[in-house]
Amino acid sequence: MGLVLSRVMRSSPYWPVMSHTTLRRVLPGFAVSSVGDGMAVVAVSWLAIELAPAADRGIWVALAAAAYTLSGAAGALLLGRFLRHRRPAQLAGWDAALRAGALGAIPVLYAVGVLGIQGYVALLALSSVLHSWGQAGIYTLIARLLPERDHLAGNAVLSGIGSIATVVGPPLATLLIVFGGPATVLAVDATTFLVLALTFLWGVPKDGVPEPDQDQASRTAGFAVIRRIPALSGLLALSFVFFFLFGPVYVALPLHVSDDLGASAGVLAAFYTAFGIGAVLGSVLTGFLSTWRLWPTTVGIVIGFGSLMLPMGLGAPTAVSVVCFGLAGLLWPPYSSLSTTLFQRSAPSAVLPQALAASSAVRVLSVPLGTALAGPLVATLGPVGTLRLSGAAIALLGLTAAAALALRTPEQRRRPSRETTGEAPRGTAAKDDEDARPHP
Repeated sequence: MGLVLSRVMRSSPYWPVMSHTTLRRVLPGFAVSSVGDGMAVVAVSWLAIELAPAADRGIWVALAAAAYTLSGAAGALLLGRFLRHRRPAQLAGWDAALRAGALGAIPVLYAVGVLGIQGYVALLALSSVLHSWGQAGIYTLIARLLPERDHLAGNAVLSGIGSIATVVGPPLATLLIVFGGPATVLAVDATTFLVLALTFLWGVPKDGVPEPDQDQASRTAGFAVIRRIPALSGLLALSFVFFFLFGPVYVALPLHVSDDLGASAGVLAAFYTAFGIGAVLGSVLTGFLSTWRLWPTTVGIVIGFGSLMLPMGLGAPTAVSVVCFGLAGLLWPPYSSLSTTLFQRSAPSAVLPQALAASSAVRVLSVPLGTALAGPLVATLGPVGTLRLSGAAIALLGLTAAAALALRTPEQRRRPSRETTGEAPRGTAAKDDEDARPHP
């Protein structure tokens, strides 16, 4: 039995990721910090409710949530000059260290009674300044440590850890809030990021990650890199519009449940739980898509996601809508992992951190912008109409991208690419090592 289990594990597309010497040391710290972040989703807003004046509570809660995410986009835009030549482990470690320090200051100031709502929002914003660069560092590590054929599995492992954290984190946060308050949750979150920072400090040796030659490293900003590579600019545009069109769901769905269905918060929780469970399953399945053609699969996911959103806007029974929303969740991690893999394969290794940081900044901005659009949309179309428009627009976006792929010229179709030839990116280890051997 043990021999059979061992063979099954070694035949899994995830085996080269999980057995890699360096990644074995990094992934536990990443998992711990992901759970901490999953807990913070609840605590950030709850502590803002406690600190904000009653008359302006809604505004401050929105500002706190935005500060915890949007400052990462500003960091990606403003700090490239100082960070573009740093090692990926440094980028990820500095991001974790900053988050540990800024978030750790919140419970300390709260305990001594000097934490105001303005200072709270400022510390949340400070904690996320390096987050786009931290994410770029982690995914650059995946690209440089693993051969190209294992990039998708590596991305899927990170996505799966994040998906599990979104399911596990909020209930844990609820328990901690009951017994210790939301500031306690942020103290735990800060500790998890300290663990991650130490992981990158001691778990990733300086000579353990292949680095491109410094004279090959571009001095160009990430957005300029993306602009001059059509595959990257097209992919980033697709991702931005996709996430932007999904943004209104965060406003329309709660209003649909409360106003149109006259249902309780438990029904809303069922929608989000179904999406989270689907996301976990989707993360597990993503690694098995490595033999599929990446561009058509990515575009097909967008079409399928939009189609699965439509039942909520077409008056389907609640049970059917919940199941469809869960199936949409199943497609979310594969899109994230596939699009990141396409970035890793299309961008030269020397400029991959800049390109990934720019991509992260755009993605961070897209959902809040779409959420902001939800206000006037709901006022005009109602919650159901907004959900219907969101699903139809996402499906239409996917169909438009599919048409663009189909209309490529014969020369473009014949042009060799790393996706079809398997050529390793410049600066990436081109031959397999013992830590990333072929699947048995």
